[in-house]
Formats: sequence, C-alpha cells, structure tokens
Amino acid sequence: MSFGLNNLLKKILPKRLFYRALIIVAAPIIILQLTISIVFFDSIWIKANKGMTRSLVGEIETLFDVYKSNENKNNIKQLTDIYKKNFDFVINIKAGEELPKTKSDRRFSPMDRSLRREMKHVFGNNNYWFDTVTYIELVDLRIQTESEVIQIFFPKDKIAPSSVRVFVLWLTVPSLLLIFIALIFLKNQTRPLVKLSKAAERFGKGETIDDLRPSGALEIRKATYEFDRMMKRINKHLAQRSEMLSGISHDLRTPLTRLKLQLAMMDKKDLAKKMTADIDEMEKMLNDYLQYAKSQSEESSVKIDINNMIQEMLKNYEKKRCELVSTEKIVIEGRRNLIKRCIQNIIENGLAYGDKILIEIKKSLNGVVIIVEDNGPGIPKYEYTNVFKPFYRVDKSRGLNKSGVGLGLSISQDIIKSHGGNISLSESRFKGLLVKISLPF
Repeated sequence: MSFGLNNLLKKILPKRLFYRALIIVAAPIIILQLTISIVFFDSIWIKANKGMTRSLVGEIETLFDVYKSNENKNNIKQLTDIYKKNFDFVINIKAGEELPKTKSDRRFSPMDRSLRREMKHVFGNNNYWFDTVTYIELVDLRIQTESEVIQIFFPKDKIAPSSVRVFVLWLTVPSLLLIFIALIFLKNQTRPLVKLSKAAERFGKGETIDDLRPSGALEIRKATYEFDRMMKRINKHLAQRSEMLSGISHDLRTPLTRLKLQLAMMDKKDLAKKMTADIDEMEKMLNDYLQYAKSQSEESSVKIDINNMIQEMLKNYEKKRCELVSTEKIVIEGRRNLIKRCIQNIIENGLAYGDKILIEIKKSLNGVVIIVEDNGPGIPKYEYTNVFKPFYRVDKSRGLNKSGVGLGLSISQDIIKSHGGNISLSESRFKGLLVKISLPF
C-alpha cells in the first residue's frame, strides 16, 4: 500500500529541486488560505447572510401585512415613502400584472439560495419572484397579491455582507506577494546548484571548467569549493599521467630508430625484415598514443554537425562501400578531432573486414546515436568486452585492424566516455559487427 503510494507521489511530484522547494513553501500558505476561507465562509459569512436575509424578509412581511390591512391609497403612499426613507426601498404597486414566468435566480449563489429559502418560508412557493443579476447594486423582488404585484427594489448589501470581498482580497494579495518573494529567493538559492550540476556534467564530458565560482548558501559554497578542488586534482593527475606516458613514448622512439639502423646493416636479411616489422608496429603504437594524448590535452569543445562531419569523412572512401542514412541535422558539443578519430577507427575497422558498411545517424531523447554496421565475420559475443582492452587482438575472427596494434577500440571507448557517451557492440543485420555510439547533446 505504502509502496504504491510512494510510486504515485514520485510520478506526480516535480523532479526539479526548485519546484519541490516551491511546493514546500506554497503548499502551507495555500492550505492555510483555504482553511481560513472555509471557516470564515461557513461560520461568519453564511450566518451573517442568513441573519440579514431573515431580517429583510421580516421587514417585507411587515410591509405586506400593513398593505393588506390598509385600503386607503394615501396611507399606502405614505407607507412606501417611509420605507424608502428609512430602508432604501423603492416600492411600486402594479395592478393587474402577474409575476414573470422566467426564473432569474441563481441556483448555486449563496445570496439567492438564502433569499429563496426565507421567501419560500413566508410567502410560499409561487407567490414571489426576484432577480439579483440584472442590476449590479439592486435586487428586484416581486410579491403576488390577489390582484396586484408589489415590486420592491432594495440594495444587495442588505442581504450580502460587503466585507467578504475585502476579506478575500486581503487574504489573497499578501499570499500571492509572499509566494512571489519566495520564488525570487528560491531561484537565487537553486541557481548555484544548477551551475554546479552543469559544471559536473561538462567536466564528465572532458571539458575544461574555468568559470566555476562558489556562491549561494554556505553548504552549496562548500560543495562547489570541494568539487573545484577535486576537479583540479583529477586534471593534475591526468595531465601528469599523460605527460609521463608521452615522455616515455617519445623517449622510446630514439632506441627504436637505432635498432632499425642496426637491423639494416645485418647480414641476415630475413631475420632483419621480421624484426623491422615488429619495430614498425611498436613505432606505430607509440605514434598512435602520442597523437591521441596530444589531441586530448590541447583540443577544446566546439559545436559539431555530425552529419556534415561524417559526410566529409566518407569522401575519402569508395562510395559503393559506404552508405549513410540520416534523417535530420544533429548538432552536439565536443572535441571535433577526437570524435572524428573515433568514428574513423570504427569505419576503417568495418571496411578492413567487410565489403560494405552502413552508417545510420538518429536523434535520441538526450543526444545522438551513431550506428555502424558491416558485413564482415564479426566478433564472438564473449569477446565484446575484451576488444576494448588496450593491445588486445582477436585472433580467430578479426582484430581491430589488420595493420593495427590493438589500441583503436580502446581509444574509441575512451573518447566516447570522456564525452559522457557510451559505445557498445552487437551483431549487425548483415551477420557482421554493429557498433553503437551514443553521445549526449
């Protein structure tokens, strides 16, 4: 029971902190307003309206009894003048008329309902008629006698307390003003949290954050300050690691060059040729890593049109071997050269082991999905995780590239994850390999 209620509340309640805080502030004010309004309406306004209506009907009943017992027209004129002077009644005696047939009283109006109840109790069901709608400040009341109709105009404030509107106005306006002030303060309090979350999102995508400044409440300032310190430590660690590995890779190129020169002067050419091939593979591995480390550290994020970028890349390949399916223009933010290199690795891998590749670009709810399918031999499912490991080669079916060193998919995965995306493998519709890349906006 409670579990289902919790799920229902999670679906109904807003997800963002600003609107949840607004509910916490506004809900008590609204509930208090409703409670006070209901209590006031029920215990004060209705009772006052009922008492005023009963008093008015008593005055009209007195007038009606005096009118029936007095047949002198002069006395009647004097009576109506007295009522007009003392009670603000305008009385017209209409001989030979009948009550209107149309009903003009409102069924759900408290004023009409109270007047109808009191008039029905004194004059019966069909001997009266009133209209509270036609005139803004007056009520038109008519009473049927044996041969005449007594028409009485009286002010509405005789049966409706005027303080109700003032009460509702003073109850509503301050509450709205308080909610408006709360909106301003809540916006100012949640803005630092929004900035912090956006900074964390950008940092997760590998972007450089230079504009993060602690602001807001003390707790939020402390969280922002600690996040900034953590971000700087991580960046420093990554920079030191990249610099160290780049230095090692760069230093290794010198002895490799000397080895190649020594092998060129060897008499055993077959052995020298095999050893030279191994050294070339090691050198290519070092060059690949150096290029990746350099682009990762130097490149900044820009707006990228995925469709245009892939179309430009496919110009370097045979048209009959590459097919692009795209439905709409999709722009994301990221490091262009890194993303280009990632997709290029996947394309070259597919073309190396298949006759044709199909590239499909689709827009998802939160980003873009790039699917690359080939008709090659594919990769066994149990190897899907292993091929993302550095220097791993699949011997039985396919490697990342026939001339590669096993870094392509590892670097591709690192690039995608550094942009906050995901890369996965599965079997394509052509029984080859399907590579699915998801990148956020």
